[in-house]
Amino acid sequence: MNNAIILAAGKGTRMKSELYKVLHCVLGKPLIKHVVDNLDNANINRKIVVVGHGAEEVKKVLNDNVEFVLQSEQLGTGHAVMMAEPLLKNDDGITIVICGDTPLITTETINNLLTYHANNHADATILTAIIDNPSGYGRIVRDDHNEVLKIVEHKDTNNTERLIKEINTGTYCFNNQKLFTALKNVKNNNFQNEYYLTDVIEIIKNSNGKVLGYTTEDFSETIGINDRIALANANLILKRRINNMHMLKGVTIIDPDNTYISVDTKIESDTIIYPGCVLFGNNTIGKNCIIGPNTNLENIVIGDQVKVRESVISDSTIGNNTTVGPFAHFRNHTVIGDGVRIGNFVEIKNTHFGNNSNAAHLAYIGDAEVGSKVNMGCGTITVNYDGKSKFKTVIGNNVFVGCNSNLVAPINIGDNAYIAAGSTITEDVPNDALAIAREKQTNKPGYANKYKK
Repeated sequence: MNNAIILAAGKGTRMKSELYKVLHCVLGKPLIKHVVDNLDNANINRKIVVVGHGAEEVKKVLNDNVEFVLQSEQLGTGHAVMMAEPLLKNDDGITIVICGDTPLITTETINNLLTYHANNHADATILTAIIDNPSGYGRIVRDDHNEVLKIVEHKDTNNTERLIKEINTGTYCFNNQKLFTALKNVKNNNFQNEYYLTDVIEIIKNSNGKVLGYTTEDFSETIGINDRIALANANLILKRRINNMHMLKGVTIIDPDNTYISVDTKIESDTIIYPGCVLFGNNTIGKNCIIGPNTNLENIVIGDQVKVRESVISDSTIGNNTTVGPFAHFRNHTVIGDGVRIGNFVEIKNTHFGNNSNAAHLAYIGDAEVGSKVNMGCGTITVNYDGKSKFKTVIGNNVFVGCNSNLVAPINIGDNAYIAAGSTITEDVPNDALAIAREKQTNKPGYANKYKK
């Protein structure tokens, strides 16, 4: 069995934020969620998150298949791992220890580390990296058999060790039993009075254990987020990685430097993404679509042959061959059918909008069911809120709603009905009926000239 211990108890004072560090986001997803999701996709059976500051907030963003232990007092990385002992002490498998602020590590690297550790029958394996400027990092010192002899912190290196470019990334694999046995021998007789996980490596080595290093090819995967500069850098690295992946799969991204796509977004080939687009959350976009410019999408599904311009859409679904925008806004589980046209300054909320229907401009459609081949005129509003409760508007098929109409819910508009422009409709409209609800016009001859005087 493969276990994972995710270290997420640090407050992150260098972030200069009231928000718990691992809840800061990279491309719209919290740091800790990136790490846990990558472990979910790896060969990991059990995940234990060590929490401290902001524990309840961390629990809210993670899945039910994660277990939590509390490190109420932060006494070092070794002490944090000790908190998981009651849950794992009887397991015989492999345990990976990883920091919750490393959002760039990939599932592939996690699996490669686990495989290397298992195939070489190691007791401990350190994920290492080679960098040109290792200043500030712990150096990996190897013995004559290329096994890891020790980790030397930068401040403790001698002249020879300081030249080593292989560094400790802070991610490890352990034989689970040997990990917790070694932790019992870790001391806190250091300047910080903390229990360091790195001491476990030397303890295992001195017990004739086998300690190896697995070197990742991409150092950027191992970057930990400790301040806002590192956070911005992580956004940049992940943005380039994701955009390149989509382009290699047949998506055209006009300006990758100004396009932000979440790791959980799926885009089919021959879709074009214009500059200024932000696609966060879980999105699925079909083939031959045009998205943007300047469009925000979050947790949506878009069919094929769809055009979305300068719009904000969340938690919604859009069918095939539909045109949206500019300046449209969908939210709260809106479902748009096939062949629909939604024009500028139209807001749709919690609504099913039928196939081949139109709302060309300047409308609010909330809490409604709109049939097929319906025309919603300019300025139409479904009046869904009476100050206390929300009510539903139901519009049948082939309905024409004239401009500046108010449909006061709850209300039903039958098939083939016509709503006269400027009407405020408060009662149901039967099939095939024309509804007119406006005050009779009165003309006063000459009154305009009198008024001007």
